[in-house]
Amino acid sequence: MKDASTKTVSVIVVTCGVKNYLKSCLDSIKQQSYSALEIIVIDNSVDKQFAQQISELYPYIKLYSSPKNLSYCESLNKAIDMSRGDFILCLNDDVILDKRFIQEALEGFSVDKSIGMVSGKILRPDGITLDSAGLYLSCWRSAKERGYNIKDKGQYNSPGYIFGVNGAVAFYRKNMLEQIKIDSEYFDADFRFFYEDLDIAWRAQNLGWKGYYIPNAVAYHLRGATVRQGRGIDKRYARHYLSDELHLDLVKNRYLTIIKNESLLGFLLYLPFVIFYEIFLWGYILLFRFKLMKKIFSIRPAINSAFKKRTLLNRR
Repeated sequence: MKDASTKTVSVIVVTCGVKNYLKSCLDSIKQQSYSALEIIVIDNSVDKQFAQQISELYPYIKLYSSPKNLSYCESLNKAIDMSRGDFILCLNDDVILDKRFIQEALEGFSVDKSIGMVSGKILRPDGITLDSAGLYLSCWRSAKERGYNIKDKGQYNSPGYIFGVNGAVAFYRKNMLEQIKIDSEYFDADFRFFYEDLDIAWRAQNLGWKGYYIPNAVAYHLRGATVRQGRGIDKRYARHYLSDELHLDLVKNRYLTIIKNESLLGFLLYLPFVIFYEIFLWGYILLFRFKLMKKIFSIRPAINSAFKKRTLLNRR
């Protein structure tokens, strides 16, 4: 197999116009020790001068300034369509990469030709608190971050197989994305925000792909800086700070992910845990998010679409 270190990496950054975040992110990409890069920025800001400023500061990037505010998944799909790389690195704009991140992370793809996703060690900006060392699928059928919000004491310093990668710093093999896409969508546009990283990972695992963790690939993530606008970051009950619209995405996308990807055996095996989780979830909604009850029927078209997509996936 040809060494991954000889291939082009397309780095995709989705931004809503927070200039300080984006500048720090792009500067860290520019300083990478790996040079075969293509950089694509999807700009969803309302400030029309923002795109011009970014183009002047970074004339070598491909910049797409959307006429409308695209969702995160729509933005990634647009950028992947524009890309020409063999590997795709998707970044939130509140991420900063260590200068050797890409070079180290590419080693993960060389471990096994079935590796389609690679995660590095993602830390908080303080450099000592873990944000993610890869995803695993919980018994509640939701994504859990390895090492989330605990001190980095070297407990995740060994490379190895993982279920998936965190969406803030998601490194994919392009061939994998092409194989698992449904129609023209790599990321499910019905998701908008949240759960898209678990959906990709679960879909890929079902089709024979694997994830791998490389601890020497280090990145820093200011979690929640974009969707919560700086509120609730690092707090245990951070979901309280989400808008009703985003919280509806959180609920809806959990169901879409399970419908599309869960096997019948897995559904029966984990049903008691899922029921327990649902009791907790709907208790929370009744107590703290009652307005969502009026909107819950609006997700029916997305649910119907998920069943159709499941049928398409099962034919592969």
